[in-house]
Amino acid sequence: MKRYAVLLALAFALPAFAADDVAPVPAVGAAAPAFKLQDQKGEWHSLDQYAGQWLVLYFYPKDGTPGCTREACKFRDEIERVRAAGALVVGVSVDDVASHEKFAKENRVPFTLLADSDKSTAKAYGVLTSKFGFTFARRDTFVIDPQGKVAKHYPDVDPEKNVEQVIADLAGLKAAAAH
Repeated sequence: MKRYAVLLALAFALPAFAADDVAPVPAVGAAAPAFKLQDQKGEWHSLDQYAGQWLVLYFYPKDGTPGCTREACKFRDEIERVRAAGALVVGVSVDDVASHEKFAKENRVPFTLLADSDKSTAKAYGVLTSKFGFTFARRDTFVIDPQGKVAKHYPDVDPEKNVEQVIADLAGLKAAAAH
């Protein structure tokens, strides 16, 4: 198992290639692509459930890999600051519900993780990629405004720094949206 994790970590460190049939990344100001996915408890979530709220939708490659665990734990550790900034956090990967359930329990994840097992949401957001025969979501984050539009896109994020970038930008995004 440890060898598998090392190989996956190495694979994610090398350049990736876009998967076929992937939509372009939605532009800032464009409507965020709709989704309907199950969370780590098997409950369904859709984009329209978050209408009227700021949403931090972050995509990540694989449950249990080092970078993905660091990123989830950074969001976990700063969840109160993100909430105080007025946003909800939702993570998305192409792993299944059972994988998310295990990952969330092991890392005490206090927010929703969505299982994009058919890869349709990663495709719609333009973040589906492939490497060495593995297809996964690229590590990108989107801030979606209360009207369901993309307010900010962070491509190929650093899992150590992403949550701080999001928190720093939320106040300005909210102020800009109010005008």
